[in-house]
Amino acid sequence: MPADTVEIDEPESDPDIGSIFDALSTSVQESSALLDRALHDYWKVGRNVILLWSPKRQGIEILVIPHYEIANFASGTQPSPESLATMGLADGATASNLMDKILAGPKQVSSEYMGQVADILGYATEDIDLPIVPGEDLSLRVIDSLVKRYSLSYVDDRAVALFDIVGFSLLSPLEQVTQLNSLAYSVNAAHSKMLSKKIDITFARSTTGDGFYVWNRDRSIQANINLYHFMHLVMADNAIATSKSKSNVTPRLRTCFHVGGHYEFYQSEGLSPTIYSYIVGDVTIELARMIDKAIPGQVMVGDFLVSTLDQKTEKIRKIGTVEFLERTQKTLSNLKGLVLSGDAVDSINCYLTGDRKDDGSFSIKKYLVTDKHDLTRNVYNAKINIYRENAAPIFVGVQDQELKHLEFAATD
Repeated sequence: MPADTVEIDEPESDPDIGSIFDALSTSVQESSALLDRALHDYWKVGRNVILLWSPKRQGIEILVIPHYEIANFASGTQPSPESLATMGLADGATASNLMDKILAGPKQVSSEYMGQVADILGYATEDIDLPIVPGEDLSLRVIDSLVKRYSLSYVDDRAVALFDIVGFSLLSPLEQVTQLNSLAYSVNAAHSKMLSKKIDITFARSTTGDGFYVWNRDRSIQANINLYHFMHLVMADNAIATSKSKSNVTPRLRTCFHVGGHYEFYQSEGLSPTIYSYIVGDVTIELARMIDKAIPGQVMVGDFLVSTLDQKTEKIRKIGTVEFLERTQKTLSNLKGLVLSGDAVDSINCYLTGDRKDDGSFSIKKYLVTDKHDLTRNVYNAKINIYRENAAPIFVGVQDQELKHLEFAATD
């Protein structure tokens, strides 16, 4: 059965596992603990990954492989045409493509499909026999969330923002913790403000040491747009805090935004996986390379392609950074009336910078960033102007004139 035809009961977003378990009744928590102990035994303190699961009449069936076999398989020989067809991949697809397709799919699958994947990988499925009826004693959503803690996932086009504190290593330890707390507060405040406008963003974050990666657990073009709005509000809150600060307690930021692929996993904490996920992959690598070339106060946006639904043809197509930002600007009216530091927002203008044309419009400049490995990538410079009803506007980002250290690549 091709992966596209697997029937699942999976939410559109990756839930906050901690909040799910907190809401469970006592009896359901006991069933969860029973299943979690069984999964933990198969996990073997991190040696194994639980790739897939399927409900049985009592208990579940799982596919478990050693974590190192994922990389071994991905770098191995060309898969057979039959294996590629099973996964819905075209002839010529690589073993890495096949593994990513497995990791990008749902964790809950049919028993038939899991058996086909097990045959491809060369491992047998395992039965976890417990006095638990999936869908009755434990919801499929809770089981899926439990399994994901012991699994590995791949997402091919998720937006991620990187907030970096300028000069962090030069600060005293007390100043470092104070500025990290200030940035964390700005992140939480932005989340609260978006929820007040009924814009749902289930954000996750992981620390870089001197800042945070932040992403939206939801997976859609709108989720990526909402994260860009979220980034606006984090930087606005930070700018307001900086203007009111009398000492070195609020951080000066440089920020990058990009859309790309990444793997998501749960690190070990002691002898168990954490309840919060971490990400690593192309998108975080690109952001790290970009932030090295960003100057204080800058908002740098990557050159990316992201999938979206074409409303006219009702087909999925790819759009680039420029069109993504145009869509983002169209939805900014949703933030009108939002209160920042006691004053309501009248309007927000977000744009990619460039030169003024003869007709009064502006071009969009594309810059070339070369990293320490002599690898290059295209980036854009972004500005966000936030106008408030009874207060001075907030200007986030830098002008093109300040980017003489970047090589000019092209004009869109």
